[in-house]
Amino acid sequence: MEVRWDVFLVIVGTAIVTFIPRVLPLMVLSRFQLPEWATRWLSYVPISVMAALVAQEIFKHDEKISFSTNNVELLAAIPTFFIAIKTRSLLATVLVGIIVVMVLRFLFSS
Repeated sequence: MEVRWDVFLVIVGTAIVTFIPRVLPLMVLSRFQLPEWATRWLSYVPISVMAALVAQEIFKHDEKISFSTNNVELLAAIPTFFIAIKTRSLLATVLVGIIVVMVLRFLFSS
């Protein structure tokens, strides 16, 4: 098996570029005690990123923002959201979301 050095260097380069922004802040910030307001502010970052990613998938339909009844993902998000609030279980939320999307795609494709 022959190794293509250009491909190998691209893989190593992307690994380094991915590794540095993740590890460097951890190494630097682990030496300091962050103020209360910074810790509180940083606690909102994961949910904000997740909401942005999920909203993009839910509200986009055929490359446009859609609030219509043809948007299966938006319709599936409604019961999934209520299950998430009621159960607070990631597994239950994901399973309900997948099942509802499957059922709605089956119903709307017929």
